[in-house]
Amino acid sequence: MMMEEEELEFAEDLEAILHLTPEVQLAIEQVFPSQDPLDRADFNAVEYINTLFPTEQSLANIDDVVNKIRLKIRCLDDNIRTVVRGQTNVGQDGRQALEEAQVAIGQLFGKIKDIKDKAEKSEQMVKEITRDIKQLDHAKRHLTTSITTLNHLHMLAGGVDSLEAMTRKRQYGEVANLLQGVVNVLEHFHKYMGIPQIRQLSERVKVAQSELGTQILADFEEAFPAQGSKRAGGPSNVLRDACLVANVLDPRIKQEIIKKFIRQHLSEYMVLFQENQDVAWLDKIDRRYAWIKRQLVDYEEKYGRMFPEEWCMTERIAVEFCHITRTELAKVMRTRAKEIEVKLLLFAIQRTTNFEGLLAKRFSGCTLTDGPGVKKPETPLESTNPFLEDEIGEDGSEMEEDLDRPKKHKAPDNPFHGIISKCFESHLYVYIESQDKNLGEMIDRFVSDFRAQGPPKAGTEDGGAVLPSCADLFVYYKKCMVQCSQLSTGEPMIAFTTIFQKYLREYAWKILSGNLPKTSSNSGGLTIKSLLQEKEGSEAAKFTVEELCLICSILSTAEYCLATTQQLEEKLKEKVDKNLVERINLTGEMDTFSNVISNSIQLLVQDLDAACDPALTAMSKMPWQSVEHVGDQSPYVTSVIMHIKQNVPIIRDNLASTRKYFTQFCIKFTNSFIPKFINHLFRCKTISMVGAEQLLLDTHSLKTVLLDLPSIGSQVVRKAPASYTKIVVKGMTRAEMILKVVMAPHEPSVVFVDNYIKLLADGNPETFQKTLDMKGLKRSEQSSMLELFRQRLPTPPSGTDGGPSLSFSTPTPEQENSRIRKLEKLIKKRL
Repeated sequence: MMMEEEELEFAEDLEAILHLTPEVQLAIEQVFPSQDPLDRADFNAVEYINTLFPTEQSLANIDDVVNKIRLKIRCLDDNIRTVVRGQTNVGQDGRQALEEAQVAIGQLFGKIKDIKDKAEKSEQMVKEITRDIKQLDHAKRHLTTSITTLNHLHMLAGGVDSLEAMTRKRQYGEVANLLQGVVNVLEHFHKYMGIPQIRQLSERVKVAQSELGTQILADFEEAFPAQGSKRAGGPSNVLRDACLVANVLDPRIKQEIIKKFIRQHLSEYMVLFQENQDVAWLDKIDRRYAWIKRQLVDYEEKYGRMFPEEWCMTERIAVEFCHITRTELAKVMRTRAKEIEVKLLLFAIQRTTNFEGLLAKRFSGCTLTDGPGVKKPETPLESTNPFLEDEIGEDGSEMEEDLDRPKKHKAPDNPFHGIISKCFESHLYVYIESQDKNLGEMIDRFVSDFRAQGPPKAGTEDGGAVLPSCADLFVYYKKCMVQCSQLSTGEPMIAFTTIFQKYLREYAWKILSGNLPKTSSNSGGLTIKSLLQEKEGSEAAKFTVEELCLICSILSTAEYCLATTQQLEEKLKEKVDKNLVERINLTGEMDTFSNVISNSIQLLVQDLDAACDPALTAMSKMPWQSVEHVGDQSPYVTSVIMHIKQNVPIIRDNLASTRKYFTQFCIKFTNSFIPKFINHLFRCKTISMVGAEQLLLDTHSLKTVLLDLPSIGSQVVRKAPASYTKIVVKGMTRAEMILKVVMAPHEPSVVFVDNYIKLLADGNPETFQKTLDMKGLKRSEQSSMLELFRQRLPTPPSGTDGGPSLSFSTPTPEQENSRIRKLEKLIKKRL
C-alpha cells in the first residue's frame, strides 16, 4: 500500500512538473517540431492505445509494440543521461565566470572614483581662477551703469537749465525738441526719485511744462482774441513752433488751443446765422454750407501750415460747424414747426446730405468719436425687381446699368451721415404723412385706370402679363425706401414700413382680389339652375376668354408681388438700424398675395370643373341598361374634352411665366374632377355588361386626356410632372376597377366579394352597396351580399384603427394599360 501511494504521489508530482503553459508549449513546438503523438500537449493514452490496436486481431502484435516502446524508452534514458552528465561541469564554470566578473567590476569602480576625485579638484581650481574675473565683470557693469546715469543726469541738469532759458525767450522751435528729450531722459530716473537732487530736477521739469502751457495759451489768446478780429499779419512761426511744443505737453493744452481757435474761427457764423435772421431758415440752408466752404478754403490758405497735420484742424472745424448747425437748425425748426412743408423739408435734407457726402470725400472722419459703423455692401437682387439697383438719381429716377458690366459693391456708409441731418428726424412725420397721401392717391388712380382700360385683351401681349400698376407701385416703393434711408434709419423707417404694409394690402384687395371675376353664385361656384339647364348642345355659364386672361394676369401679378415683397423685406432690413431689424416683418402681406394666388387658381379650377358638370350629370342619366353595343366614346366624354381643350391652352399660355402655378392648377382640377366623376359613376344605376364596357372605354378616354392635360393643344409636348401623373393614374384606375367589378358576374357570391375586395381595396360597406346598385341587384340579394362582404373582410392588423378603408396592393399602371388594350381589342372584335 505504501508503494502504491508513493507511486501515485510521484505521478501527480510528475504531472504537475510536466504541465506547461500554452505559450511555453507553443514555443517548444516552434523550436522542436514533431509529429509524434507522444509529444502533443493534449496526449491521451487511451486514444493512443486505440490507435495502436484498432481491432482485437491487432492484439496479436502486442509484444512487438511493447518491445518498440521499451526500446524507445531506453533511447530516451540514454539521451537524458548524456545531457545530465554534460551539465555536471556547467555550474562550476558558471561560478568561476561570475567571480571573474565581480573582480572586473571592482576594478572599474575604483577607476571611476579616481576620475571623480580628479574632476572635483579641477572644478575647484576653475572656481579659484574665475573668482577674480566675476568680480571684474560686476565692477564693469556697475561702472557702466554709473557712467550712463551720470551722463543722463548731466543731460537732464543741462536740459532743464536750457529749457527754462528758452521758455523765457519763447524759442519754441528749440524747446519742442529739447522738451521731448528731457522727458525721455527723466523716465530713466523714476527709480531714483528718493534722491533729493533728482526729485528737485523732476519738479523743475513739471514747473517748466506748466509755464510753457500757460505761456502758449496766452500767446494764442493774444494772437486770436475771443472777441474782435484776428491778429493782423496772420499766423507766425512762433505759434507754429508752439503747436509742436503742445504736442509734448499735457493733452489738455492741445485741446484748449484747438477749442479756442475753432470757437474764434466760427464766431462769425454764430452771428450771421442767428435764429432771428432770414438766412437761418431752411430755404436758405445752402448759404450755411457755402459759408463753411469759404472758411475752410480761407483756413487752408492762412493757417494750413501753422497747425501740425496730425491735428486734422480742417476736419475739426468742419465737425464743430456740423454740431453747431444741427443744434441751431433743431432750435429754429422747433420755433417754426408749422411753416415746414414737404418740399422745403426735402430740399433742406437733400442739401444737407449732399454736404455730408462732400465731407466724406474730403475727410476720413478720424476726429469723430461716435461715428456710425460701416455696414455691409448691398447684395444685388434678382432682375425684373425694382430693388435690384441700389442707387437712384437725384430726381428719383432709377439709374440704368449695363447688364454685362460686373456689379460693384456698395461703398461703406458715410461716417458723417446724420451728423447734421439727424435734426430733421423729429420732423419727418410731415414727409411720412405726405407719402401716405401719395400712396393712397396712387392706389385710387390704379383702381380708376383699371376700370377705364378694362381687363387685358385675349390674344395680346398683355394677356396674362403682370399688371403695369404693380411695377409702378414697387418702383415708387423703392424710391421712398432709398429716400427714407437717407433721411433716417431709425424709427421713421419703421413708420415707412408700416405705410408700405398698408398699401401692399390695399393693392392686393382693391386691384387684385377686387378685380377677380365673380362667379354666378355667391358661394363662389356656378348655380345649380345653370347646371340643370344642360341640354344637348347647350353649355353651362362659364368665364369668357377675357375673364380667364384677367385671372391669369392677376395670378401672375400676385406671384410677382409675392417675390418682390420678400425682396423688399430684405432691403428694409439692410437699411434699418440693427436694433430695429426684428420689427421689419412683411409675412402678413406675403400671405395676402399667396391667398390671391390660391383664389385665382381655385377660380380657374371651379370654372373648368363647373363646365364639365353638365356632361357628368348627363352621364348619370343615360340608360346604361339598354346599351346594345359598344361604340366610340360617348357624347358626354366629347363634351368634357371640348371644355378642357377650350380652357387649358388659354390658361397655360397666360401662365407661361409661372409654370409651377399652372401645374398646381392641373393638380387641383384633377383632384376635383376625378372624385366627382366616380360619384357620378355610382349614380348610374342598372348597368348592363355592354353598358359597363362602354363606360370603361369612356373612362379610359378621359384618363388619356387627363394624362395629356398639361400639354393638350400645345405644339411643344412636355412630359407631365410625376406627381400629377401619379394622381391621375391612381384616381382613374379606381374608376376602372369599379366598372370591372360591375362587369363581373355576382354568382357565386364569394368569388364576387373576394374579387371586389382585391380590385377596389375598399372596406366601406356603403361603397360596396353602391356597386351592387350599379349592377341592379335587389335589396334581398344585397343584404346577403353585404353580410358576406363583412365576413370576408380581412382582419386589420393589431394596433391599427378598425376603420372601413383597407390597404391592398393594386395593379401597376403598366398592368392596367395592358388590360385596357386587351379590352379595346375585344370591343373592336365585337364591333
